[in-house]
Amino acid sequence: MITTKTKIITDSWISLNWDEFSQLWDDSTYEKAKFYYYNQKARIEMTPLGNDHASDHAIITHTIYLYAALKNIPINGKDSCSYRKVGIREAQPDLSFYIGDNVDAVPYGTGVIDLNIYPSPNLVIEVANTSLADDKGEKRLLYEDFGVEEYWIVDVKNVKIIAFQIEDQGSKRITQSLVLPGLEIDILVQALQQSRETNHSDVSRWLLQQFQSN
Repeated sequence: MITTKTKIITDSWISLNWDEFSQLWDDSTYEKAKFYYYNQKARIEMTPLGNDHASDHAIITHTIYLYAALKNIPINGKDSCSYRKVGIREAQPDLSFYIGDNVDAVPYGTGVIDLNIYPSPNLVIEVANTSLADDKGEKRLLYEDFGVEEYWIVDVKNVKIIAFQIEDQGSKRITQSLVLPGLEIDILVQALQQSRETNHSDVSRWLLQQFQSN
């Protein structure tokens, strides 16, 4: 039962204390929502994802796994996983990855990943169709404070990827991944562009050619 008197406005940051925020988790109204909490504000995303978001999500996921497999980079991915520092921060990014030494940091059987116990993922990705401004703004600050190493934003409408390296609670633009050494961000952009014109099998074959030639 929700006892907060604050009006819940979805897809926007609203002022809530942690106790009020936590009441929303079990409310069936928000069963399919994504939850974020930062600086005593909550964001509950209810926007339907749709074909474009889902397709770009699939291509990015496949590209990362394909590259990691071919380059022998240990990786474990999470799809819409919850990360939490109780009372302080929460995020449910579209994609997140533990890479290298962190690959087995979170055991099976874990529910919400408590960042007081487990490390933050190395790479976090938000696929932005309607949430681009927020993904570039408040969420970027949130992930800086979470201490992830890289944060990528997939701009669905403009077929772009904005990639950041995060260090010392700050971020700077990059054109090549550091957590997936040698992976050029532009290769992912080209894969997204091709997916607008052909099927994902064709895109996968093209990716294989690019990665094997390098």
